Amino acid sequence: MTRFILSFFGAIFTLFTMGIFMVALTVGGVFWMYGRDLPSHESLAQYTPPTISRIYSVEGQIIDEFAQERRLFTPANEIPDLVKQAFISAEDKNFYEHQGYDLRGIAAAGFDAIASGGRDVRGASTITQQVMKNFLLSGDRRVERKIKELLLASRIEETLSKDKILELYMNEIFLGQNSYGVTAAAQTYFNKSLVDLAPHEAATLASMPKAPSEFHPVRRKDRLLARRNFVLKEMLENGFIDEQTFETEVALPLKSVQNGDYPAFRDALPPRNYFTDEIRRQLSVDFGEGEFFSGGFSVRATLDPELQLEAEDALQRALELYDRSQGVWRGTNKSLPVEQLADSAIWREALSNVDIARDIRLENPWYPAVVLEIGQNDARIGIEDVVDDEDGHWIPANDVQWARKRNADGSLGRKGQVAGDLLEVGDVVHVRRMTADSDGSFIRWTLRQVPQVQGAFMAMDVNTGRVIAMQGGFSYQHSVFNRATQAQRQPGSSFKPFVYAAALDSGYSPATIVVDAPIEINTPQGVWRPKNASNRFYGPTPLRTGIEQSRNLMTIRLAQEVGMDVVASYAEKFGVYDNMGRVLANALGADETTLYKMVAAYAMFANGGERVEPTMVDRVQDRYGNTVYKHDQRVCEDCTLPNLQSGLGPTVRSDRERVMNAVTAYQLTSMMQGVVDRGTARNAINLPVPTAGKTGTTNDAKDVWFVGFTSNIVAGCYIGFDQPRSLGSGASGGGMCGPVFNAFMQKAVAKFGGSDFRPPESCQFIRIDRNTGARLSNDASGDNVVAECFREGEEPIFGIQFDGGFAMGSNFELYNSGAQASRQVTTSSGGTAIVGPKASFGTLSSGGLY
Repeated sequence: MTRFILSFFGAIFTLFTMGIFMVALTVGGVFWMYGRDLPSHESLAQYTPPTISRIYSVEGQIIDEFAQERRLFTPANEIPDLVKQAFISAEDKNFYEHQGYDLRGIAAAGFDAIASGGRDVRGASTITQQVMKNFLLSGDRRVERKIKELLLASRIEETLSKDKILELYMNEIFLGQNSYGVTAAAQTYFNKSLVDLAPHEAATLASMPKAPSEFHPVRRKDRLLARRNFVLKEMLENGFIDEQTFETEVALPLKSVQNGDYPAFRDALPPRNYFTDEIRRQLSVDFGEGEFFSGGFSVRATLDPELQLEAEDALQRALELYDRSQGVWRGTNKSLPVEQLADSAIWREALSNVDIARDIRLENPWYPAVVLEIGQNDARIGIEDVVDDEDGHWIPANDVQWARKRNADGSLGRKGQVAGDLLEVGDVVHVRRMTADSDGSFIRWTLRQVPQVQGAFMAMDVNTGRVIAMQGGFSYQHSVFNRATQAQRQPGSSFKPFVYAAALDSGYSPATIVVDAPIEINTPQGVWRPKNASNRFYGPTPLRTGIEQSRNLMTIRLAQEVGMDVVASYAEKFGVYDNMGRVLANALGADETTLYKMVAAYAMFANGGERVEPTMVDRVQDRYGNTVYKHDQRVCEDCTLPNLQSGLGPTVRSDRERVMNAVTAYQLTSMMQGVVDRGTARNAINLPVPTAGKTGTTNDAKDVWFVGFTSNIVAGCYIGFDQPRSLGSGASGGGMCGPVFNAFMQKAVAKFGGSDFRPPESCQFIRIDRNTGARLSNDASGDNVVAECFREGEEPIFGIQFDGGFAMGSNFELYNSGAQASRQVTTSSGGTAIVGPKASFGTLSSGGLY
């Protein structure tokens, strides 16, 4: 009997042992099978999560940010303990005790699932397991994934510290509202940094990982509040907060940015504009789009916020002034259904969803509005973000009497007499406050529209290339196309200085006489007869007067004398064109270029002929603070010395390439100063410091330009329709772009000052008659007297006339496209001189027509 009992229990023990062995073998086999092709967990030690790239102004203020996932990386040692404790309480209270997986948690979850009949199925994943799922595995709910998750979790615990695992988790986790990681979420929900969070706010963030979409702070406020209070209770039970703190925090209401309790972080940033978007475009090319949007770069922009506002205002004023002078009402071409207008809440929500520009601040902010009612004379409007008063907001009849409505068939209706002539119920429009100039008091609401005509403006430092302001159109939100950098336009006469630069480097001088007379040029399209803007001819004229009065015929003859190959090489060297066409029409700016290139080229006139590369970025640093790009490569030789001699500043050495003879640069600058003082820009530019520049107007006035500079700032403007067409017979560069330049530079000069243009030491000054080019005595004076700079050591030649090889009179010689060689001529004194195309030192660039 004893033997039987022993045998029976022995068999049971054997079966039990074999069962355990088989279970262990099966489990081991499963783990071995799934463990063979697991992804490598070692890469997590070097993992750098995608983070926000931010752009800062010169004052160190954040002006924009770019990210595919809005994340701000924060090391574990900088995350407050309170925030860590909230997440541990909510997600994994045994985090610092288990080895990657929590058997007690798994057992508890299984028991709850069985007890509820499958209705209460909750996850038992630890923070470590969630890191594995988020980084290395998919998010599906399959047994296979859970097995791999357990295996990876146990392995990563052997590789990384608990704090490193928590750091990965708290920077990677998605917390709703396009916020990844706790730092970005704290900004998104509370507009606070992590160190400023109260326990109930930390608990709110810790409530989100379970299901961010199910815990929206407005739509699911009650559910989020219950979850927050649960997390606070867990923090109490885990000993992270005391009873008094719990009672205080759990009684607080649920507040958030989304509920309107705090201002949004984004509200503190200026609206995205052409400047920051151009930085995004350029750095995406330099570093790659993916790296820029996820690399966590800190970008120090060259933008001057104060002058950027001036650039926007000056260009917008000019565009709106032209638009209103045309007297045509176009509106926004957007409307709301009439049935939505009866309820204020409904039309306000509908209006907020209309895609319309909200970044215009011309005189006063422009608001989207909807026409609610058309009266006998006036129109009642509802305005976004503006509370209705007792009488409502109205557009009076006298506010529409400047315009006629464009009909559906393209014709124009009668000139507006009452509001109903331009507006219909449901129309979405722009309005702004009209205020008194004296004290800014409110007068009434006035109707506005985004102009159809467009343009661009840009300003930069002539010595460093730092772009301080850029406006690529009337409104970035209306049109993101940056016309300063992307629009290819004809620069017109603003290109002429490059022709004159080629001539000056080829042996000509500001006093050289060129014949201003009719020309006929045979082209494949027929005979081309260029003309001056005045339709007059002025005979023999000095070069100075030719550029001051923007004489087209003189420029054509000069380009023929020098040779278009030489002119084009100058334009290409200055960066105006990559490959300029070698035809005479391009001497008048017929080839297309960008404002960005033109302004950069003019900077080289202003700084004495040294190459300068325009930049919108001073420095770029990676997420670790390492400098990966720096624009200014000049060397400061004394900056490391502990002391400098009293009265002396540090020595900064520049090795910039010289692209133009310094004398030529000064001669051109002096001639273009004449453009401003007595030439085509005389009525538009009035600055307290010496100013030089050149106007440009293309054929039929399809584009108008002005590019000019002081001793330290260069700026340029162009205005034209995106689909080129005439601006009208009265349009000109001086009349339309000149005031834009002048308004901006008034502020720039007040801030940065200016000085006389400094002549190079190799200049010798001789007084000449600017009307005839004749040499005068050293004591000559009068309006016609100009002290011209001539190259020291070279005997100036006076009395030579050039006609470019074109005959004058009725028997015009047709243009022969061959470039002329240098030749010997007889001077007025009977001597001889060699003149002609021999330029080998210089460069320039521009483009357009007259």
